[in-house]
Amino acid sequence: MGKLALILCFILSVFPADANENRKHIHVVRKGSKKSHRGNTVAKIWIEKNGLKNIEVAWSELSAGEEAMIVQAIDKYWNDLNSRIDKVFAGKKIRIMKIK
Repeated sequence: MGKLALILCFILSVFPADANENRKHIHVVRKGSKKSHRGNTVAKIWIEKNGLKNIEVAWSELSAGEEAMIVQAIDKYWNDLNSRIDKVFAGKKIRIMKIK
């Protein structure tokens, strides 16, 4: 799992198998959670479509407020997150970005 960023108690991540998907997306993982859709993943958010910014929640177990906060952060830091995803898929190490 490639950890991209931390937002409060959430980790924004990508998984190696995601490199083969046709749209880039981010998995939102709640730290310490044991009850969720896929492991500790509590949301999947598409961040682009045809290479252009297009943020869309694929599915979510987040509250409306949590979801809005994370979507807003993805929108604000989209360029940096998109670049980090490319680096992770290229096998490069990145530092986890802390978003406040």
